[in-house]
Amino acid sequence: MLDQGTDPNLSPTTEPPAEESSNRTFMIAVGILGGLVFITIICVLVYAFVIGPRLASQKPDELATVEAHNAQINDAMTATFQASLWTPTPLPSPLPTETVVPTGVVAMASETATSIYDPLTATMEALYTQAAIAQLTPTSTLVAPEGLPQGGFADQYGVPGLIIMAAVLVIVIFLARRLRVAPARQK
Repeated sequence: MLDQGTDPNLSPTTEPPAEESSNRTFMIAVGILGGLVFITIICVLVYAFVIGPRLASQKPDELATVEAHNAQINDAMTATFQASLWTPTPLPSPLPTETVVPTGVVAMASETATSIYDPLTATMEALYTQAAIAQLTPTSTLVAPEGLPQGGFADQYGVPGLIIMAAVLVIVIFLARRLRVAPARQK
């Protein structure tokens, strides 16, 4: 290696810049994390005292709406069932009137008419009728809030909170690496 004193192209050594306080970066990081904690506490308090009670007051209205919709579907299904039980009643026949036939009637021998009534056909017709009625029966699209399951990972631990905490920890990791890798200043 060359001695610095013999090389004319090298600039003279300069003094290192003034050393900053080692606590300054740490205090900035603490201030940022403290601000995040403070903002989080404010958000939780706003939810607990403003948003939560508003949602709780709306719950009975939603429940009443669901119950009214279920009652309407119950009435429609009852009416459909009662309509399926209806059987036509025969109308009374008018009084028989005498008909005068101006010509004579000739009686001729003919084949006896056979019945084409098949019990299987009547059963199939009844099944098709019931299937058509079942397609016309209204069904509910509303689900009561209590009908949904109340379990799972997201409900127990709060996924948004986990995502926020993961982001904060990643930021802390990057800050710690940056502080550790920063070159040490010489006096």
